[in-house]
Amino acid sequence: MKEKAQKEPKIRSVQFNFIMNAILTVSSIIFPMITFPYASRVLSVVGYGKVSFATSVLTYFAMFASLGIPNYGIRACARVRDDKVKLSRTAQELIIINLVTSAITYAAFFASLFFVERFEQDKTLLIINSVSILLNTLGVTWLYSALEQYSYITGRNILCKLISIALMFIFVHNPSDYVVYGAIAMVASGGSNVLNFLHLRKLIILKPLGGYHFKQHLKPIFVFFATSVAISVYTNLDTVMLGFMTDDVQTGLYSASVKVKNLLCSVVSSLGTVLLPRLSLYVRNEESDKFYETLSKVLNFLLLISLPLTVYFLFFSRTSILLFSGAEYEAATPAMQLLMPTVLFIALSGLTGNQMLVPLGREKAVMVSVICGAVVDFGLNWVFIPKWGAAGAAAATMIAELLVLAVQLCFLKREVLRVARGVKYRPIFVSVLGAAAVGFLCVRYLPISSYFWMLAVSAVLFFSVYGGLLLLQKEAFLYENLQLVLRFLKKRGKAGENE
Repeated sequence: MKEKAQKEPKIRSVQFNFIMNAILTVSSIIFPMITFPYASRVLSVVGYGKVSFATSVLTYFAMFASLGIPNYGIRACARVRDDKVKLSRTAQELIIINLVTSAITYAAFFASLFFVERFEQDKTLLIINSVSILLNTLGVTWLYSALEQYSYITGRNILCKLISIALMFIFVHNPSDYVVYGAIAMVASGGSNVLNFLHLRKLIILKPLGGYHFKQHLKPIFVFFATSVAISVYTNLDTVMLGFMTDDVQTGLYSASVKVKNLLCSVVSSLGTVLLPRLSLYVRNEESDKFYETLSKVLNFLLLISLPLTVYFLFFSRTSILLFSGAEYEAATPAMQLLMPTVLFIALSGLTGNQMLVPLGREKAVMVSVICGAVVDFGLNWVFIPKWGAAGAAAATMIAELLVLAVQLCFLKREVLRVARGVKYRPIFVSVLGAAAVGFLCVRYLPISSYFWMLAVSAVLFFSVYGGLLLLQKEAFLYENLQLVLRFLKKRGKAGENE
């Protein structure tokens, strides 16, 4: 009876959740913009390459520990979130499975430290970073996402990032401090998971409920796990293969280019993360009109954001690398240019995969698509990395991401056409072309030697032209949302006057 008296977690609107996730995304962009330029210069290419290698290796162990629970857990808990007992039992089942797999993973990890010669070189760094496995297990972020608790997630995450920024400036001053930096980076990414675990009692019943049915989760978990493995092959294996096949310099160069790409991808994927629980509910309730209407808006949003970002950073890859990483990383420019199209590919495959195939219960199709991409990426890495180093790894990743998107489109022929019909493409493409012309002129003729001011001025010009052309054409999605914002501000203004 006591558990029933607990206050139920409040489910906010999609708009509110998107704002919270957008704030979280912006913080995830600002944090690396502060830490990366400092760390890359202080640690040098070699030191930063060591941290990147250790992080990539631990990503694999963490992936095996979590299986497919991070993605499956969102859908499974979202479908029973209106029943406290069912939700609590489902969450407990998944947590128990996660604890067992984490224990097995730790055993494998410590064994590998003695049998893999390359791991011996950075054993201390790897051990420190292995704490991320436990943090991921305790964090149960999939439960918070299923319950759409984005304000809580955002607040705790930003707090941990601020703490880690302070720790970095206090303790990281020399190239030999790369182990300390690795530990601080882990706090930034996983520190909030400790707070998540402590807060868990407010979301679910923690006392054992019994009547567990673990078997029902195993098949979908392993499907999602296979998908995660394949995705990790062409997102993290590049760094690992560079570490084994080349040296820390090429690993550091590639990590510098990937850092910018990941920042951009986090921007374009923020809306999709918020919508997964809601889309799963639409499918369960057979509300197909709402499902496809929402997806059309998502596609419109993704094109509005990802296309100009891709084009802008194609023009200003070198300037971005020099600003954020320093002259020592200038050789990373070709790798970054090759990675930029993946921003668009990942945005679209996020829609077709996580927002369409997964809510529709067709996660096996996602698994097939990413396995195809992983196999191609692995094969191309063996060919490209010995020849072109970091640029070769980037080329392999770009081709793999395009293949993933193409395979998913093949599985969604009819559904994609229905979603695509809800988007007006002409205003977007015309605006991107106009902005691209401005970008080209800035690269050729803008007489600014400062990398910061070059990016600042060119970005203002590029995106002002882009946004201006969209408004002149009265692009429906942008125009509608601007009107909503203006109406909201007007209401707030009147409310303030009345007070």
